[in-house]
Amino acid sequence: MIEDTPQPPAGTRPADDDLVRATGVVKYFPIRRGIIFKHEIGQVRAVDGVDLTVRRGETLGLVGETGCGKSTLARCLTRLYPLTAGQVVFDGTDISTLNRGQLRPFRRDVQMIFQDPYGSLNPRRRVGSIIGDPFAIHGVADGAERKRKVQELMELVGLNPEHYNRFPADFSGGQRQRIGVARALALRPKLIVCDEPVSALDVSIQAQIINLLESLQDDFGLTYVFIAHDLSVVEHVSDRVGVMYLGRLVELAEVDELYRHPHHPYTVALLSAAGTPDPNKARKRERILLTGDVPSPIDPPSGCRFHPRCPKARDRCSVDDPVLMPGTDRRPGAEPTGDGHVTACHYPVLPGEVLAGRT
Repeated sequence: MIEDTPQPPAGTRPADDDLVRATGVVKYFPIRRGIIFKHEIGQVRAVDGVDLTVRRGETLGLVGETGCGKSTLARCLTRLYPLTAGQVVFDGTDISTLNRGQLRPFRRDVQMIFQDPYGSLNPRRRVGSIIGDPFAIHGVADGAERKRKVQELMELVGLNPEHYNRFPADFSGGQRQRIGVARALALRPKLIVCDEPVSALDVSIQAQIINLLESLQDDFGLTYVFIAHDLSVVEHVSDRVGVMYLGRLVELAEVDELYRHPHHPYTVALLSAAGTPDPNKARKRERILLTGDVPSPIDPPSGCRFHPRCPKARDRCSVDDPVLMPGTDRRPGAEPTGDGHVTACHYPVLPGEVLAGRT
């Protein structure tokens, strides 16, 4: 008799399902004044207390305005930046305090694809050397074997292997980004952080790169953290989406749930401004205009950081800093929804609610 495999309780996941777990991640950049005797006069609070998990095999999208901390958070998760405070656990290992030598084995499992395909490749080096660097640094392959592996990678990402000895200037923007993808894929990492990998490319080329990334994810079981400004791109590629504002994560949900039923007023405003190819939908869309400017990350507002611009702000919002909570019912004793949709807002947007500030 074959016994049924015990299933975890509803709403729970196995502990090893999380490839990355970030807890209370903080990254401040000091502001110094002086020429000879420099002294610190303040700090830029780029990331200020973020809790986040990245599941194995998923694509986690990160969206938000410029300067909200998306790229800084990604660099903290990969330990390209040392943490000011908090903890990052990668595949069961705490990497928060590891030194440069201790991080070396970890580097094989985590790679990045950068935004600018023109600035992220050394123009003085040949493409074969650029893609082959990971093999050389980690002592994986040398000589003819390294060349063979590099040419296999070039063919895998849609480049002509015979162009091994060309310089980056001989390639188009889309081809250069493919070179960056090949370099990131060289050591078969577990996690690849895509820091706006298509924002500098033409629309037609964007689709090619996105399709390539999805194909590679299916073939090699990759996990992506995908950072982008284009909400339509994030919707297309992501399994879950996190929304950041002024160094904080304000909403996180499955992609379909977040796009259909956003809870945070900032998320609603972002989605109202997203472009759509359907002119009928564009005419019917009611755009939310936020008043005021984004506050300074040097001196963020007290309480909820979005309250100076929020159409739903009340007195409590200026003094009480909200935490990520499930559901929209904030009454004491209310049952959580259990769908993984969390929001940092005292007064979330209810289904069918229309915010002020429409145009």
